[in-house]
This record gives sequence, structure tokens and C-alpha cells, in this order.
Amino acid sequence: MTVPERQLHLQLITRKLVCFTGGILLLLAAVIYPLMSYGREQPPILVLIVFMCGLLGGFVSIQQRLPTLSLAEMTSLTRSWLSITLIPINGGVFSLVFMFMFMGGILEGSLFPQYGYRAITDTASFYDWMQNNYPISNHEVAKLIFWSFVAGFSERLVPQVIGKVSGQIDTDDDGKDKTD
Repeated sequence: MTVPERQLHLQLITRKLVCFTGGILLLLAAVIYPLMSYGREQPPILVLIVFMCGLLGGFVSIQQRLPTLSLAEMTSLTRSWLSITLIPINGGVFSLVFMFMFMGGILEGSLFPQYGYRAITDTASFYDWMQNNYPISNHEVAKLIFWSFVAGFSERLVPQVIGKVSGQIDTDDDGKDKTD
């Protein structure tokens, strides 16, 4: 019995996704993490975890959508590594954008992680500031990890939030356009 063409494409795409996502996770864990932590007291573990969760969210998202794709779409995906890997990469980037939105207080509420803020001093670098601004409790770290996965899984969520926030810049408290 032969495996239908659609199933072959699905298997090939899944293999490519697993190889890419696994490779990126291994690269982050085995190479990037030691390089970033060399000579530092605190390694940048939370930033890497956030990126990894976004990457995994993107991976799960595309895996769930694969069965609904047409044969032509699947054929196109099997021919291009870029098309397959772009969604998980976007997920990782979107998770970092969300983290910065949380850190900056742009997104606040009981569902979002709360940070303990420390100012950047004249002697501290941006890297040091990132290392010293963590969610205030383990409970808040769990929220950050959850939202990092969601940012990767729902590829339209972060662009929608950015659009909404940037739309608020152009309006005053009365809701009228400032350019009027």
C-alpha cells in the first residue's frame, strides 16, 4: 500500500520543522547560552527561555495548521526551508517583543507578569538592565512563560497588540485624533 502524496508532504514538513526547531533549541542551549554567560555572574536564562517558548509556540501553531492545508500549499512548503521556519522564528521574536512590553509597563493587568523595576545607571549597560529586571515572583515568571508561548502560537496577536498601542498614540484622552 502506498502512502498518499499529501501524507508524504506532511511527514516531510514535520521532519523539517522538528529538525529546525530542535536544532535552534540545541544551538541556544549549547552555544549561545555559554557565550552570553561567559564572564557574567548571572547568565541570560530568562531571555533565552522566553525566545524558546515563542519558538515552540510557533512550532505547535504550524503543526496544528498542517492538516488543513491544500496539497498545493503543502507541496510549496516542502520545497522551502524559509517558509517552514519563518513561523517559529517569528514566534520567538514576538515573544521577546511581548516581554519588552511587559517590562515597559505597556501591557499591564492581573493576567500579565509584573516586573520589579531597576533603573539603568551610568555604569550599567542595557544587558545589565535586562539581567536585573525580572518578574517579581515565580508566579509572574510562569505568566511570562505562558504569554511567550501564546505570542509564538498566535502569530497575529503581537502585531494586533502593537497596532492597538500605536493607534492609541495618535489619540488624546477624549479619543479624538491629535492631528485634527
